[in-house]
Amino acid sequence: MRTFALSLITLLTLISCGSNEPKPIKLNIDSCDFCKMTIANGKFGAELITQKGRYYKFDDLACMVQFAKSNTVVPYQSFFVNDYLKDNTLISVESAFFIKSDKINSPMRGNMAAFSTAAQQGEYAKKLGAQTLTWSEVYNTYP
Repeated sequence: MRTFALSLITLLTLISCGSNEPKPIKLNIDSCDFCKMTIANGKFGAELITQKGRYYKFDDLACMVQFAKSNTVVPYQSFFVNDYLKDNTLISVESAFFIKSDKINSPMRGNMAAFSTAAQQGEYAKKLGAQTLTWSEVYNTYP
């Protein structure tokens, strides 16, 4: 019985370490792991998870990409961004639709916003005279 309990605890620990789900950003409490500013705006936050299960939080998509590119030794598992229309709601970058415009005032001047649908992306691109981008294009925007 003791061996079974120990095995169960070990299994649960391993499962919890390998989570691919984002942790909610605590606005006005969590700090950006790149620029160290307090994350205050729920439209622009971002998060990445390493393969070892470590979470990093950012106040701007630009901070997350620059952090990822400057720390090439750490293998990343997942990237998330806040949905521009749903305050402080993280979505996977693979399913997100991006725009870039000088009319978007993100905290670190990344000037990008993410949406959960192509229709929302198109609507806001038209409203703001913005360029539409894929995740690959966003990632390659920064050296």
